[in-house]
Amino acid sequence: MDTQALQKDERMADLAGRTAYVTGAGRGIGRAVALKLASKGAAVVVNDLDAEPAEAVVAEIRAASGRAAAVPGSVSADGFAERFIQTGIDQFGGVDIIVNNAGYTRDALIGKMTDQQFDAMMDVHVKAPFRILRAASSFIRDAATAEAAEGREVFRKVVNISSVAGTSGNVGQVNYSSAKSAVLGLTKTLSKEWGRYKVNVNCVAFGYIETRMTEASDEKRVIEIEGEQIAVGIPEKVARGMIGMIPLGRAGTPAEAADGVYLFCAPESNYVSGQVLVVGGGLSL
Repeated sequence: MDTQALQKDERMADLAGRTAYVTGAGRGIGRAVALKLASKGAAVVVNDLDAEPAEAVVAEIRAASGRAAAVPGSVSADGFAERFIQTGIDQFGGVDIIVNNAGYTRDALIGKMTDQQFDAMMDVHVKAPFRILRAASSFIRDAATAEAAEGREVFRKVVNISSVAGTSGNVGQVNYSSAKSAVLGLTKTLSKEWGRYKVNVNCVAFGYIETRMTEASDEKRVIEIEGEQIAVGIPEKVARGMIGMIPLGRAGTPAEAADGVYLFCAPESNYVSGQVLVVGGGLSL
C-alpha cells in the first residue's frame, strides 16, 4: 500500500483513537500491516530490527497525516518488550492492537540443525511475543477493569502471526515449524485468559507470501540478523512447485497478507477469538 492509497481510504474511522503495535514492520508484511492499520485511523508503534526502515514507515504514515512512532531493535532483546509498549502508552495513550509479526527462518534438516538455530526461532517467534503480551498485560487489565466499572465494553485485539509450516509442518524447518506451532497454543490460551478483559486473541497463518525472505531466485543471498548471516530467498524450482500447490495459482502479496491481519483488528471481529486464519490462497502443506 502506498501513501496515496493511505490518503484515499474512505473507511479511515474504523480504528480511529486506537493505538496499534506492529513488530517487524519496516519491510514486507509488517510494513503493509502498519500502513493498513494507519489507513484505518490507528496510531502505530512501528518496530524493526534496523532503525532506518522503521523510521521510513513512520515518515510514510505521517506524510499521510497519520500518527506513528518508531521503536527499533531486536524483539528478542531483554527489556525490548517493556520499551515497546511504554512508548505507545507515553505517545498515544493506549494499548488496543498488538500484531506479533517479527521473525525469520534458519532452515536445516534436523541432523544438521544446531541448538542455536533452534533456540533462535523459539526466541523470536514465541518468547518475544510472550514478553510483549506480558508487558502489555497490566495496562490491559487496569483499563478493562475501569471500563467494566463504567458499564462500557471496549474490545482490544491481539493478532499473532504463524505459518502453514506451523499448522502442517515443513521439511527443513523443524525449528521454525515448532515455533510457529507454539504460537497457536499461545493464541488459544491467551484468548481464554483475556476474554474477561474483552481482548480478542487470534492468529493468522501465512502461506507463500512474496517478501525478501521468500523471493524466488537461484542466486545465493544473505542478510545479517544480530550478527548472523541468514540465507534468504528460495530456489526458482521450489517456488514454482509451491505455486503449483496453491489453488489460487500464485503467491500472495504483502498487502493481501495485511488484509488478513486487519480482519482480526476490525470491529466486525469483536465476537471472534481463539481462531487461526490461514491466508495462503488455499495452500496447505
